[in-house]
Amino acid sequence: MSQLSQDATLQNKSAPSDHTSASAAVPAASAGTSLGRTLSIARNAFREAVRDRVLYNLVLFVLLLIAGAIFLGELSAGQESKIIVDLGLSAMLLFGVFIAIFVGVGLVYKEIERRTLYAILSKPIGRGQFLLGKYLGLCLTLLINVLVMGLGVSLALIYVKRGWDPLAIKIWPAIFLIYFELMIITAVALVFSSFSSPALSALLTFFVFIIGHFSADLKSLANTSNSFAARGLFRVLYYVFPNLTNYSLITSAAHGIVPSSSSFDLATIYMVVYVAVLLAAATLIFGRRNFK
Repeated sequence: MSQLSQDATLQNKSAPSDHTSASAAVPAASAGTSLGRTLSIARNAFREAVRDRVLYNLVLFVLLLIAGAIFLGELSAGQESKIIVDLGLSAMLLFGVFIAIFVGVGLVYKEIERRTLYAILSKPIGRGQFLLGKYLGLCLTLLINVLVMGLGVSLALIYVKRGWDPLAIKIWPAIFLIYFELMIITAVALVFSSFSSPALSALLTFFVFIIGHFSADLKSLANTSNSFAARGLFRVLYYVFPNLTNYSLITSAAHGIVPSSSSFDLATIYMVVYVAVLLAAATLIFGRRNFK
């Protein structure tokens, strides 16, 4: 009897930690609401992203870049504010995209590699809930990073003016539009990560990001091309790829131009609809994957 007791104790101690970590990603009470389970996964994804040191390094680098923008602005007479906004918001977009891509493509892959996905899906959690929770967790991480970077830019503007600068407030609509763009890129990364490897997913997501900023050129090519096939191809690309030009108002923000409420609302609606379509596509693809 004592030998059997010792064996049982050893088996309990040698239980895989992956299952434990996976169970921590969901509520202790498996009979919780659907929203509660999704938010629990989102909180776990947020904690994992925050523990990733690359996020802190990127924020630190952006803040250093803003400090450099202050130095460059002081060297250019009368252009301090414009240079700070240009460099600050550009850095915010660039490194936000890096976070969205390189963290986003690993949201699903890490769970599969660590085999924690099996323990999570063994609970009353749908695959769509799992993807939505991961997406919301990364979006929360991006929101905090964008707010920190935006606050840094505003403080830099106030510093160089040695007092209040109206640009410190006027740039925030452009900052939120940048965040909306990052939400779209995160959804794109999640779609590719639902069926592809991290390296290929990152490459494809970056490709979508580049094409999305040339949507106006695609439309012009569709209207001016002499080939019927080329016109059809460019039109398809124009409507399939996200139109990210509506979210790049960095130059306008540097000149103190605030987007109209109608254009801001349309950009918000476009983001919500496009993200919803992408998440539905990711759920459809991920739901058909066989992990056995």
